Amino acid sequence: MPTIIDGYNLLGAVGIVGRGVGPGGLERSRLGLLNFLAESLEPGELPRTTVVFDAQNAPPGLPRVVKHRGITVRFAAEYEDADSLIEELIRTESAPRRLTVVSSDHRIQRAARRRKARPVDSDVWYAEVVRARGQRKQTAKSSSARPSVPLLQEDVEYWIRQFGGRSAIEKFIEKELADDRLNGNG
Repeated sequence: MPTIIDGYNLLGAVGIVGRGVGPGGLERSRLGLLNFLAESLEPGELPRTTVVFDAQNAPPGLPRVVKHRGITVRFAAEYEDADSLIEELIRTESAPRRLTVVSSDHRIQRAARRRKARPVDSDVWYAEVVRARGQRKQTAKSSSARPSVPLLQEDVEYWIRQFGGRSAIEKFIEKELADDRLNGNG
């Protein structure tokens, strides 16, 4: 599903851009957002994601359309503002019902609804992305853990022999339990 993101709107909604960010701060914020998206979206979503920024704050000499780790980044250079470019992208989308438009701007949301696209408030969409990212990480952790495999009786017997037989293991366990009791752990 293609996604168009109102870049500065999303930055504001998630609180990445604050006052007094200093020289280069806005550029660092944009880069931070783009890196977050690249690491958080499914790999298949990246080439179908477009982030639009107003052009007056674009880095000097930067082309108006760039790729960042698979994401299309557009600066609204020939437009009054990013909203105008986003409206045009919505208008020219060949399958608008499959389009997700991320912006809390009511103007953008109305344009999306007119074409039957799915408008999503920036903070709501961000929360969805963070939740999905956490679930993927949790799934990756649990799937990478070694599965529990029951031991065969002959394997158990082999290891018992390797450690000196049942009596040696029983003596070891008794000693450990006694040490624990002496140390106040048992």
